[in-house]
Amino acid sequence: MAPPGDSRRLGILGGTFDPVHLGHLIIATELAEALGLDKVLFVPAGRPPHKADLVVSPDRDRLAMLRLALSGNPAFAVSTIELDRPGPSYTADLLATLSQQIPDAHLIFLMGEDSLRDLPTWRDPAAIVQAAELGVAMRPDSTADLEAIYHSLPEARGRIHIVPTTLIGISSSQLRFRARTGRSVRYQVPELVESYMQVNGLYQDVP
Repeated sequence: MAPPGDSRRLGILGGTFDPVHLGHLIIATELAEALGLDKVLFVPAGRPPHKADLVVSPDRDRLAMLRLALSGNPAFAVSTIELDRPGPSYTADLLATLSQQIPDAHLIFLMGEDSLRDLPTWRDPAAIVQAAELGVAMRPDSTADLEAIYHSLPEARGRIHIVPTTLIGISSSQLRFRARTGRSVRYQVPELVESYMQVNGLYQDVP
């Protein structure tokens, strides 16, 4: 993690990463280029509140796969901040903690268009957009109703950056299904992640 006094533009990408896949890496790369980010910090969630009924793989496995996926790219880093504390993982709490730890960093929280639409319903959305600007990955054929967001969340005005990104038809849920049914995940996850999944028998008996 960047040390105190760091004034770089720091992208924050959260998720369960169960497993991390090439879509995550491509989107992070495109957002970093478009927004002029110096580094992207991948933050695996501990207990995501919006996925309370989902069986999430052990933290050690998700973290190991993420580190393997990001190895060799100095512009990507991992933070265990959400894994190291108990309770659900709320974005507002994450950004508040990061703002305290690296007060001079310029934070940009990265998300997809679905998350942007839901943002007004998140816990303390005003605190989120006050702590960080938002970098939103948008499918080329989609549009964002920013005025509707601003109506519900006036604090967000001027702090949302829409970035058209490559359409990538990969999801972690699909990859878990493919692994469970004996189908290949090659070319959808990094090779090291594929090997880790096979060696550790991940997703063999979970939805």
